[in-house]
Order: sequence, then C-alpha cells, then structure tokens
Amino acid sequence: MSVLTRPILEINLNNIVKNYELLQQIAPKSIAAAVVKDDAYGLGAVKVAEKLYKDARCRCFFVAHGIEGELIRPVVGESQIFVLQGIGEDSLESFQKARLTPVIASPQQFEFWKKHKIDGIKPAIQIETGLNRLGFREKDIAKLSAKEKQEFDVVLSHLACGDEKDHFMNEHQLLRFNELKNKYFPNHRASLSASDGTFLGEKFQKDIVRLGAAMYGINTAPYRENQMLPCVTVKAPVLEVADLAKGEFVGYSVTYRAASNRKIAIVSIGYGDGVPRSLSNVGKVFFADKKANHEARIIGRVSMDNIICDVTDIKVGVGDLAVVIGDFYTLDDIGRDAGTIGYEIVSRIGKNPRFVRNYIG
Repeated sequence: MSVLTRPILEINLNNIVKNYELLQQIAPKSIAAAVVKDDAYGLGAVKVAEKLYKDARCRCFFVAHGIEGELIRPVVGESQIFVLQGIGEDSLESFQKARLTPVIASPQQFEFWKKHKIDGIKPAIQIETGLNRLGFREKDIAKLSAKEKQEFDVVLSHLACGDEKDHFMNEHQLLRFNELKNKYFPNHRASLSASDGTFLGEKFQKDIVRLGAAMYGINTAPYRENQMLPCVTVKAPVLEVADLAKGEFVGYSVTYRAASNRKIAIVSIGYGDGVPRSLSNVGKVFFADKKANHEARIIGRVSMDNIICDVTDIKVGVGDLAVVIGDFYTLDDIGRDAGTIGYEIVSRIGKNPRFVRNYIG
C-alpha cells in the first residue's frame, strides 16, 4: 500500500511537440508561433518553450507580459518573443534585458515606445476588428503618419468566435482586418488567428498563427473531432475509504444524503488545487484496473483540499490514485461538466504548487 497525500500533475512534452507540428502542417504557409503565456497555461513556460525550441525548431513565441518573455529568453536563443500586453514602465527593464517585441495596442503605449525604443526591435500593432478588447480603432490608426506606420513590422488582431466555424463574426472580422491592413499597412506581416482560427483555413492563417490551447491538447474547433493529443493527466490519492450508512450526509452544507448504504473514498484534491467547486454533486473521477476505467461520482461539496467520491461498486483502497483528468476524460470534458472551459481548468490547476509535477519528454 502506498501512502500518498499530494495530487499529481503529469505533463506530456512530447505530445505538445506533436500537436505543434500537426498545427504547423495545417497552416504550412504561416510561421507557427507558440503561445506560452500564463506559464504555458500553467504547464511550465520554461520547459515547454525549451522543448519546442529544441525539438520542434520553433523560433517565434508569444507571452502576455514582459516578465514572462524575460523568463523564457535563456532557453529560446534569438527567437522572436512577442508580448501581447505591450510595454510600460513596469515592464521596460524586461524588454531591454531580453530584447522582447511589444504588441502595441493603444496610442498611449505607442507614445511610451517612441520614448523608449530598443535598437533592432520593430513592434507589432494590434488593431480592433470586432472583439472590442485591445487594439487601435481606425480613428487612431488614421492619425499615424506614414513614418510612424513604418515603425511596425506586424499588424495583429484577434477573432471573437474562431471556435464556431460558421459564425458570422469570423467573416466580418476577416473582412475588417483585410480592409484596415490593406488601407494602412499593405506591406506589413499579418497575424489574425490563434489556435481556433488556424482551423478555419488559409485565408485566416495569414503570416503568423498563434498556437496556444490546441497545442496543449484542448479542442479549439469543437465542431470537429479533436485532432490534438492529450498533454495533461491529473491524479490524486485516496486518503481514506469508509462506509456511508443510508440516511447519512456528506460534506459541507450536507448537500448529499445517502439513499442506500454506500462506500465512499476521500480523495486528496479540491478547489484549493484548482478543481472547480461547481463539480459538487455533478463531477466524477475514475479508478482504473486491468479491465476498465470505473467512474466514481463526486458527492457532496468540493472542499478546499478534498473531494468525496461514491465507490460503492468499485474496488478501491487507501493509496489508490483517482484519475481526475486523463486521456479518456480530458480538459474539455471536465470543463464542460464544471460549466467552464478547458482553458480555465488547465490554467488553474497548472499554477498550483501543491501538485507533484512530472514531465514526460
């Protein structure tokens, strides 16, 4: 019998590389940039970036903040590192030390950049095409002089509904992007699509595609079967197995009452580890034997450190590992059951220091 107390996060770097290479094949005319922001969605930006640089020959990366770019610079050689949140007083030192490329999204940031230019770096400009998040509006673009426009190397925007193949916004944003680019930046490189837009075809792929969630195994094109390999496995040990008599309650606020005699397993993982509390009484984990993966429902409230599972018909002992996320119950699956998306699940879980973290590859 094993005596374990900490949940385990397993990250398959080999599958991340394979997913990157498949996406590269889907957009063969584009530069395949790896998005490793938010610590590579919580999976470890340094390890992921280093693996992609060495094994997949990735030479273009995107992060959100300057400090993230500074962190990966030592493992990606002279690769170009774009910073999506742009540049400011709080990040200037990182840009200077790591020679990062800002994505300028407002006239105010552009004014800051002009005062603090880094020799040999030409920034990207983000333009607004319908998402109404970050980006220059046309009235601001029109104020740029011809010389100022030449400060930029790449014009960038972001799709609002790239995961919905037939959504009208995709064509709307594509037309708007092409219109603004052709009018103001005809000779600049272009980047419109993240992972989801990459699946929409060549006209959306442009010069650079920004590969994030799909590279980590998430299905960013849910209208089709997921082509990506799973990259994340989460397991957690059973701390105790107990009998639950008919009529007894389970967990905080006693939201579950046993309708018959049951057997329960207390598993060492909870919302403090990133498991959404919304999985209370609706989520599930799995226990594997040589024949099958046996589903065990989460009963009662998810607490900070534990979940309680119904294992009445499953052979389970202390020290056994419950599969919380795996090849057969993916980030997309748990996101659906929790009423959120796989992106949020992996980000919440990946950054948690309580996990034993194992890398494959």
